Amino acid sequence: MFCLCVFLQLAALERQIFDFLGFQWAPILGNFLQIIVVILGLFGTIQFRPRYIVVYTVWTALWVTWNVFIICFYLEVGGLSKETDLMTFNISMHRSWWREHGPGCIRRVVRPSAPGVLEDYSYVSVTGCIIDFQYLEVIHSAIQILLSLIGFVYACYVISIFMEEEDSFDFIGGLDTYSYRQPPQEHVELKPVKPVGK
Repeated sequence: MFCLCVFLQLAALERQIFDFLGFQWAPILGNFLQIIVVILGLFGTIQFRPRYIVVYTVWTALWVTWNVFIICFYLEVGGLSKETDLMTFNISMHRSWWREHGPGCIRRVVRPSAPGVLEDYSYVSVTGCIIDFQYLEVIHSAIQILLSLIGFVYACYVISIFMEEEDSFDFIGGLDTYSYRQPPQEHVELKPVKPVGK
């Protein structure tokens, strides 16, 4: 479980960095929750806390759903458009960092020459990308889904082991060897202790 949590954390941190660079606030929030819940799941595994692992499994189902949504968003499935400001909560006009900085992309900044246009406003053209940015985002989400599904299966397995251990636990005093209504078969004779005289 530890190695899986490390892979989940590294994947979430990598994605968090690039979402911060692109000011993608919705994915940033999701990545932050993913990092927290993976730490909680790891803590639950180490400390034998099945409730924490249950929280992790529920979150994993939500995380897979979120990543499926991101795949649908960037592939423009069902009327979704990657050109909207949905990922930035309509706060800004930022897009995916990979749009301008993908592998092989050549980025050109064109300053407007029209009078009355602000000097800091510019148009960015991107050419020569080996792979389009939306496919990079889809690959990131697909990796998250794959790791999360493995984590979900493993968490369910760990929960079942913890539940079996709770059912087979032998309490102090051996309650499962005799009933509390029947006295034990062996009797111990107690004798008073005499103080040793001088």
